[in-house]
Amino acid sequence: MTVVAFDFDGTLSDSEMTVLLGDRRDVAADMADITERAMNDEIGYAESLRKRAALLEGLPQAEAEAAFDDVVLREGAADLIAELNDAGVTTAILTGGFERGVAAALEREDVSVDHIVSNRLPMKAGELTGAVEGPLIDGTKDDALEDLADDVSVDLAETIAIGDGANDLPMLEVAGLAIGFEPKPAVEPHCDVVVTSMSEARETLLAETAILEG
Repeated sequence: MTVVAFDFDGTLSDSEMTVLLGDRRDVAADMADITERAMNDEIGYAESLRKRAALLEGLPQAEAEAAFDDVVLREGAADLIAELNDAGVTTAILTGGFERGVAAALEREDVSVDHIVSNRLPMKAGELTGAVEGPLIDGTKDDALEDLADDVSVDLAETIAIGDGANDLPMLEVAGLAIGFEPKPAVEPHCDVVVTSMSEARETLLAETAILEG
């Protein structure tokens, strides 16, 4: 058995949750700019996430839920997750994004993962507060992956991490195999393999680990 840990925004999904939310607050362009700077490691991820959340203050709950319902999995992602599950692999999503959007995308495709570690956007009086809460605000995906490996009794050297942005670097650096999914320039040098589609990711998993054989 091994562990495959996916990033979500930009990896399993080509949606960017904060931008979808920002579209409903007319701040999507500002969101995208902050996100891009963070993914290229120009500003800290925690700072960028708090800045983006602050732009959403006052967004009604109904609008937030509608944005989360627009989050979709990338082509082939659901099939790959299902195949990994069937092969007895422990699957996980470690994301600085938000649990409601992840859940909506997985539910739509009728697929699940074993573990989700994500953040939340708190609400008060039916509106987003502009704050953000959760275990991955400060980009501690390495700790999350280590904890997960311990929980399922898998050596960290046997884990696989798949991500694209600077906040994925901690888990990419500690995983046994680091797969970059269309990685940002600051991330690519830290990847063992680079892929541009879920089918390529599957081929890499097959070639590097043979976990999908049979």
